[in-house]
Amino acid sequence: MQTYLEKASHWLALLCRWVAGVALVALLLVTIADVSTRYLYRLTEGAIALRVSGSVELVSYLMLCSLLAAMAANVEKSQVVVEALSHSLPQWIKNRLQGVYLIGFAALGMVLFIGLLDSAAAASRHGEVTQDLRLPMGPIYYAAAVLSLLLGVRSALHALLGALFGVEGEVSNGE
Repeated sequence: MQTYLEKASHWLALLCRWVAGVALVALLLVTIADVSTRYLYRLTEGAIALRVSGSVELVSYLMLCSLLAAMAANVEKSQVVVEALSHSLPQWIKNRLQGVYLIGFAALGMVLFIGLLDSAAAASRHGEVTQDLRLPMGPIYYAAAVLSLLLGVRSALHALLGALFGVEGEVSNGE
């Protein structure tokens, strides 16, 4: 069972890293295009008036996807351990404590998932659109909900691996 959980977590991490990478590259492309067209406009004194409409909006939604996916991809590596209370404990207890700690992130992911799923359903029902580009908000909320679900699932997997099997996660010692 431990091997199955580790493999499932590994594949979900790869998926999340891929999503975060694509969103980050798209974010950079939108930003570069926006800055370039503004510079071209200024350089030609308005003769070439190309614009990237809604660039701020696109960047904010791509950043949302990028951050949620990156959080889900690196949940087992992102804990900072302050060893004031646990420095004298054996490593197997520390590993289990980290697993218990990750239950909170699993709960956070599930709460975000349920809230965003509710928002997506309401946005789809009422036809909510974004302010600048008039894109439907429902799919944006659904995408964020799925990424929050992945955060919750990966946190739960690593909570099980740590709490039950004592698998060591990668942690930063706060140095």
